[in-house]
Amino acid sequence: MAREVGVGVFLAIRELGFARTRFGLMAAVVALIAVLMVMLSGLSVGLVNDGVSGLKRLPVTSFAFEEGVQHDSAFSRSVVDLAAVDVWAGRPGVADAAPYGNVLVNAKSDRGVDIDLALFGILPTSFLSPAVAEGERLGAPNGIVVSSTAADAGLRLGDTVTLDRLGTELTVVGVLGEQHTFGHVDVAYVPLETWQAVHAGARPGEQVPVRARQEITAVAVRADPGQTVDLAGGDRAAGTESLTLEQSFGASPGYTAETTTLQMIQVFLYAISALVVGAFFAVWTIQRTHEIAVLRAMGASTGYVLRDALGQALVLLVLAVGLGLAIGVGVGALIGGGGVPFALSAPSVAVAAVALVVLGLVGAAAAIVRIVAIEPATALGAHR
Repeated sequence: MAREVGVGVFLAIRELGFARTRFGLMAAVVALIAVLMVMLSGLSVGLVNDGVSGLKRLPVTSFAFEEGVQHDSAFSRSVVDLAAVDVWAGRPGVADAAPYGNVLVNAKSDRGVDIDLALFGILPTSFLSPAVAEGERLGAPNGIVVSSTAADAGLRLGDTVTLDRLGTELTVVGVLGEQHTFGHVDVAYVPLETWQAVHAGARPGEQVPVRARQEITAVAVRADPGQTVDLAGGDRAAGTESLTLEQSFGASPGYTAETTTLQMIQVFLYAISALVVGAFFAVWTIQRTHEIAVLRAMGASTGYVLRDALGQALVLLVLAVGLGLAIGVGVGALIGGGGVPFALSAPSVAVAAVALVVLGLVGAAAAIVRIVAIEPATALGAHR
């Protein structure tokens, strides 16, 4: 058996070198597919970060929205009474509950920077108030704390940001250390009262309606460590409808459509990879039918011949996928800082690489197994 395996590996490597042009072309195709997989993986992670990084970095486990709200647009349609916060704060297993507001606005700084912002309205004293990398934490009524990506877009500490149509002026008092975006828009944290005035459409100096002072987008809930909150029971008590943090991602504009599209493209690429590799090795094995028949006639088992062929496929796939990964990571590093929502994740890249190799082997095995099962005498007779 050891001698059989050793000869098989030797023959497989010799054939790789002998038909290097054909194997090289096949490796190039697989490498290109691997490059595409790396790029799609980076775009998927980048789009997720650009769409919901602001939500992911909130220290919450769930949001309680308006009862009956559409889940795919909960952040833009939900209106919850402020009294629901106290109801949720008293629920078993809840460590904290705080009011949360969300609205998208257009703005312009006093230095001429046009920027769109997702205003997160919070109580400066609540657990939602973020730590800052520069400046001060949220506190002043007209102060805002902005994402690092907003600073990259041109906002600076001390800048005055004027909201379009309302004319509300806000001052940048702090900058966060990481990306906080929502629906591909930079996040700016504002005091809840300021958010309520903006959400109600009140201009500077105008009285904010009393009812608007009691309205928020959702109740942000944080569970006790290791505890599970009865969301259904809390919703019945507060008259709300809860989504876990992960479920709430689908309410970010474009999130579901973007991620679903990229996942479908990835699935098709995996299928294409298996079919391409399978087709190549089917043709290659047919061309080797005489050699395989000779090996079988000399006593080689079906399993041995199959291992020999799959060994070739494994070597080809590993080398080609490795090359494709290296190229993809290099290209990703070049475009990642150019404003494209691209971020490489080691786990997702590793999963893509393993999937390409495994599916390639499956395609090769499916193409080879029927051919190697041919009787030696039949195969040799076909070459008389």
